[in-house]
Amino acid sequence: MINPIVKKIDLGDGRIITIETGKLAKQADGSVELRMNDTMILATVCAAKNAVPGTDFMPLQVEYKEKYSAFGRFPGGFTRREGRASDYEILTSRLVDRALRPLFPDDYHAEVFVNIILFSTDGKDIPDALAGLAASAALAVSTVPFNGPIAEVRVARIDGQLKINPTFEELEKADIDIMVGATIDNIMMVEGEMKEVSEAEMLEAIKFAHETIKVMCRAQIELMEEVGTAAKREYNHEENDEALREDIKTKLYDKVYAVARSGQGKQERSEAFEAIVEEYKSQFTEEELTDEKKALIGKYYHDVEKEAMRRCILDEGIRLDGRKTSEIRPIWSEVNYVPGPHGSAVFTRGETQALATVTLGTKLDEKIVDDVLDTEKERFLLHYNFPPYATGEARPQRGVGRREVGHGNLAHRALKPMIPENYPYTIRIVSDILESNGSSSMATVCSGTLSLMDAGVQIKKPVSGIAMGLISENKGTNYAVLSDILGDEDHLGDMDFKVTGTRDGITATQMDIKVDGLSYEILENALAQAKAGREHILGKILETISEPRPDFKPHVPRIEVIMIPKDFIGAVIGPGGKIIQAMQEETGTTITIEEINNQGKVEVAAPNRDAIDAAIARIKGIIAIPEVGEIYDGKIRSVMPYGAFVEFLPGKDGLLHISEIDWKRLETVEESGLKEGDTIQVKLMDVDPKTGKFKLSRRVLVPKPEGYVERPEREDRPRENRYERDDRPHRPERRRN
Repeated sequence: MINPIVKKIDLGDGRIITIETGKLAKQADGSVELRMNDTMILATVCAAKNAVPGTDFMPLQVEYKEKYSAFGRFPGGFTRREGRASDYEILTSRLVDRALRPLFPDDYHAEVFVNIILFSTDGKDIPDALAGLAASAALAVSTVPFNGPIAEVRVARIDGQLKINPTFEELEKADIDIMVGATIDNIMMVEGEMKEVSEAEMLEAIKFAHETIKVMCRAQIELMEEVGTAAKREYNHEENDEALREDIKTKLYDKVYAVARSGQGKQERSEAFEAIVEEYKSQFTEEELTDEKKALIGKYYHDVEKEAMRRCILDEGIRLDGRKTSEIRPIWSEVNYVPGPHGSAVFTRGETQALATVTLGTKLDEKIVDDVLDTEKERFLLHYNFPPYATGEARPQRGVGRREVGHGNLAHRALKPMIPENYPYTIRIVSDILESNGSSSMATVCSGTLSLMDAGVQIKKPVSGIAMGLISENKGTNYAVLSDILGDEDHLGDMDFKVTGTRDGITATQMDIKVDGLSYEILENALAQAKAGREHILGKILETISEPRPDFKPHVPRIEVIMIPKDFIGAVIGPGGKIIQAMQEETGTTITIEEINNQGKVEVAAPNRDAIDAAIARIKGIIAIPEVGEIYDGKIRSVMPYGAFVEFLPGKDGLLHISEIDWKRLETVEESGLKEGDTIQVKLMDVDPKTGKFKLSRRVLVPKPEGYVERPEREDRPRENRYERDDRPHRPERRRN
């Protein structure tokens, strides 16, 4: 009989999160089953006993996977099985990784694999908000060294009220949607989107989330104590040479400090640092300079460079490139840089440069999302590319990595709220990073704003973004917040805090903390400094282009949208799509129809206005109700001995009788000169109430000949039935012989 250990977390509104261990996946180093309502997640942790020789980093891999069977669905594709990770799964994996990674010991280098699998869901609760809690709980019940636990929650503001882990339906009404990861004492990670909220409102949401996280962390600590894994495994993944460490610090610190405060550019600074290391290595013979010693020299030198950079900032307020802590690097930008796309812009801030292009398409260009819980169509796309040459690296480019997916998602969140509602175009922004030294995702936001305005997209407001850094010591009692951080300041610093927004508020944020002891005071100061930086950058953007262009460029396809009654959707499409296909072929347009709010939404796209007008006229003709007495331009479809059939509205033919063609008497239709394919004006004279047939006349629209006298109509007389007259005898039956 299995007796699992169970802990319950009450969210305070009737929802209970249950964490259970000891029942499933018992051969893993740690495994837990997490449930909330019908959502069930299994998280497992497996760690290698020893580190791979030469490893000097934390080889952590987090994989979040959703099973289609969790929601009673079949996967798409020919194989009908789960394939490569979707963007949503990648983003969820990154959320968990970013909260866990800083909490492993600095000298722990064994490979650690965290797998989180969604096995059940009802489609109401959002599972990504539970993934971080499940992963941390699995680490808690293992003996893997970890300075946790942590928990992650989503906090949303709905109708002015903050709520933890809202449902999908509730989230649609939220103006704040952020994920917060934290330990019981410190915030570790924040990411989300907002609808132009203030810094104070965002900070309030983070504090609200942290209170629930504390409860979740205490439950994990109790679980860990009951399982008996509070004491973690012993390890030794580093061999150090303290004499070498001290020698490097003594001989190189002053030289490194001088370069750190020199204010040189990235390449010059890197070459100067490299020269210092090479000079130090030159004192050793080839036999003495083993691979192990080279690795130790690199490691100890890194520590010296980090300490020198931090002391320059904390003691003198001087950064690596010579700026003050709140100073933004020089900015220049240019729009319409590439003629082929529908909009383009180059944005350069210091040594970071992004080229963004905009392409406008029709409904047929929408992205079809087919995830386990998300089956929708996306009309605003943003793709971010970071090629190796952006940092001068000589290596091949092997597709899009997780980092590119994450950075692109942040920029997408920043700009999406500013796209006009019910915009008829599908929009794709592609940001190619051409040069990078810090905050390329924020350069993407800025170049994306510029390219949208260059394309003539009437965005609600321009958006800018900035990345903030932090250098702190003594548990945050001595610190410096850095605006517009460099790559080295991100790598060697304690925080990477990205904030995007308009002049009126924040639209997206992403924050990673690398140290314990980040107070809300520091967060508040960082947000205030970020706001000033954002506004400065926004001013530079508006110097380049102050508002969206009033019209699209000549080569942009034009789109017109009209709404039609739902009952006419079938009539416009026609049997087997015959009518709509014919319209597209004859007018040179692309026409799409969908039902929205019990109406038909018709989008007509074409390279020029005349084609759109022609297609819309055809559509309006189809949905028009013929009115007796109205005059129409019709096309002769066929000629018969008794008249001609004229299409006076799309799909509606009427008979133009030979007597209604002209005032003079015609023996044949050909005498009038009319032939099949001709366009003529006709008047609708009558509609047969029984058959619905239309009676047309051309005669009433042409001048009556001079002296023309119309013969009076003969009164209709009922024909007598001779067989029913009383005064006439019946014919006798014929006798047959």
